[in-house]
Amino acid sequence: MKIVIQKVKSSQVIVDGKIIGSINKGLNLLVGIAPTDTEKELDWMVKKCLELRLFSREKEGNKWEKSVQEIEGEILVISQFTLYGDCKKGRRPSFSNSAPPNIAENLYNLFVEKLKLSNLKIETGIFGAMMEVKIDNDGPVTLLLEKEAL
Repeated sequence: MKIVIQKVKSSQVIVDGKIIGSINKGLNLLVGIAPTDTEKELDWMVKKCLELRLFSREKEGNKWEKSVQEIEGEILVISQFTLYGDCKKGRRPSFSNSAPPNIAENLYNLFVEKLKLSNLKIETGIFGAMMEVKIDNDGPVTLLLEKEAL
């Protein structure tokens, strides 16, 4: 499983010209699922996303001391199979390392449900849809989080 974590001032996802998910201060998560991923990887990723200290105290500058949970931030979760795109050969990426849609969608939905247990505002895109994602980066802070099945 791979997640691109972006600390944002705000973010929204648009499908067919309509805003379907929108958040203020928090995290934008682009989520890629591998065919070998299980609930074990999901649990690890949920914990990491909720507990990573990426936010500063209000008056203390750039010290990263608080998690999205501690600041009661918001999270926008977007399915992103292209995170497993392989561009090593040819001129067109291969996505054979991404989980098939039926497996990926089930794990993606489970990931979202586990995040919702945090009682934070969790918004999503539409799995498999063409989406326009608008991100107002904060920092900018962008991290790649990976957890491969053992």
